[in-house]
Amino acid sequence: MNRKPPHARRAIEIRRASVVAFLAMAAVLSLSACSPKADTDAPSPATANGDITLTAAQKAHIGLYTVALSLYRRTIESSGVVDFDNDQATSVLAPFSGPVSRLLVSPGDRVAKGQPLAIVESPDFATALSAYSKALATARNTRRLADMDKDLLQHSGISQREALQAETDALNAAADRDAALQSLVSLGVDPQSIRTLQQGRPISRIQGVIRSPIAGTVAEKLITPGQLLQAGTTPCFTVADLSKVWVMAQIADADIALIQLGDPADVLSDATPGGFSATVTNVAAQVDPNTRSVIARVVVDNPGDLLKKQMYVRVLIHARAQSHGLLVPVSAILRDDENLPFVYVAQADGGFARRAVTLGTRAGDQYDIASGLKAGERIVVDGGIFLQFIQSQ
Repeated sequence: MNRKPPHARRAIEIRRASVVAFLAMAAVLSLSACSPKADTDAPSPATANGDITLTAAQKAHIGLYTVALSLYRRTIESSGVVDFDNDQATSVLAPFSGPVSRLLVSPGDRVAKGQPLAIVESPDFATALSAYSKALATARNTRRLADMDKDLLQHSGISQREALQAETDALNAAADRDAALQSLVSLGVDPQSIRTLQQGRPISRIQGVIRSPIAGTVAEKLITPGQLLQAGTTPCFTVADLSKVWVMAQIADADIALIQLGDPADVLSDATPGGFSATVTNVAAQVDPNTRSVIARVVVDNPGDLLKKQMYVRVLIHARAQSHGLLVPVSAILRDDENLPFVYVAQADGGFARRAVTLGTRAGDQYDIASGLKAGERIVVDGGIFLQFIQSQ
């Protein structure tokens, strides 16, 4: 007996299975077994005007939906970029000039307000300390002389003019002392060093200290040891409170009118599959020249600091303002060979006509139909694929 090779027998079995599956699918789709009159009541693919007709048994498997004007709330989907909450972030500039001696923090470190960030060998810092020390001594001496002249004036030891001049000198010296003290505060000199100077004791080693102006996280380190800093111009660090971040969402022109301050939103990314709740807090007054879209600022809580600056995210803004339109179930929408949407519309003669539609916004499991349908028309929402199969024959 001539046996076929195993691979040949396998190919025959696959072809047989494919034929059986195809016949079974055709039998189900035709629904001919549902009626004993299949031979006399078979459907015609199309009537003279192009409508698809079905048997009564086949129509029993078709679900219809009546199109009506409905009110709904739109969800605007857009892309966005994460940014710091600029109300809770600051760029730390060098308060004095000089080379960086040592860095005390790294990006990602949490810092408290006033915590040292870097040490700088700064002549400006030393000059400010020296100026305050001198102003402090001058103010004390001039005040002592003014008090002595006041006593002498009471005993006719000096003229009133000399006493007034001494009081004026004392007041001027006190103003210079206060200005020098304010300079130290602006440079970030710690209170202990200031108290040491006020007590008349010298400071052992004069070094400039760059301190954090706010509590938060060191987001950026922009300087290196040995780098020469310029007072007031060299950015050194960025410190930000990352418990909340901003997401700058790009909104198309057609959706601007739908968005209002306070609208709830969801922020989604690969790093946060569950998403975070957010709120729209600002809509820009001008168009972004690069994207030609309007930026909506969304504030989102950021537990675990998962959202990072410059991260791309999806933003779903749930408009509170109501919209109206012709909503149809998603199951009614089919696609042609060119991937264009269409539906099947029930006709007065009992047939079904194919009609192209323009899709608007998706609201849950429904689409807003921008054009192609009218209120009161009935469309196929269950069995549309069967009609598409018949029409393709």
